[in-house]
Amino acid sequence: MQRYFVQLCFKGTRFHGWQVQPDALSVQEVMEGAFSTVLREKIRVVGAGRTDTGVHASFFILHFESEDEHIDTSRLAQQMNSLLPSDIALQKIWKVRPEMHARFSAVSRTYQYVITPVKDPFVVETAYYYRGPLDVTRMNEAAAILPQYNDFTSFSRSHTDVKTNLCKIFIASWHREGTNLVFTIQADRFLRNMVRAITGTLLDVGKGKLSAVDFRKIIEVKNRSAAGASVPAHGLFLTDIRYPEECPE
Repeated sequence: MQRYFVQLCFKGTRFHGWQVQPDALSVQEVMEGAFSTVLREKIRVVGAGRTDTGVHASFFILHFESEDEHIDTSRLAQQMNSLLPSDIALQKIWKVRPEMHARFSAVSRTYQYVITPVKDPFVVETAYYYRGPLDVTRMNEAAAILPQYNDFTSFSRSHTDVKTNLCKIFIASWHREGTNLVFTIQADRFLRNMVRAITGTLLDVGKGKLSAVDFRKIIEVKNRSAAGASVPAHGLFLTDIRYPEECPE
């Protein structure tokens, strides 16, 4: 069996996240169906992580294994794009060593959350429309606290089946892109709902409801009810996944 890595992107609006689930359309289900059809064998795909309902990915990695060790990967990519729906695009496919794993070999993931102050029907599904004033300096002051900690229970969805709430955050900052306000966060791993909960709490800082000191206390108390409300899923993008090497064969 030969293992292959696949780079793709998708707009998550009509999908119930990445992972296959009963009675709901998922990106994983669509990818497995398309690969199985084109390759004429039962294909199971493993994603770099789970995205929630409505969350997008401008960069995503999956892997699959095939009995065919000599697939024409360029041709397969073309065939897949001809078959896939318009909200999923496959960029490239390449061979990797058997031990390379789309999820467990990843050393970091980067998410961005996009906020727009302008009511625009063309970005209504890919940015969170918020009109109120926000103090970005205060938001960045609070965001800079995140890499100082590694237990993010306060920003994790309650009653999940994860073994640990420990994460290492490398980057957390806000910046302007035109009229949009974008939050970028990079970590070795993320908890369920973590980015949206952090973003919502930082917005409370920007609104003047919380101080940076309050934000630090929220992290330290390790209680989800202490943090702010999660922002809507449609403004969130998975934008990068890093591996310890370029995944050669």
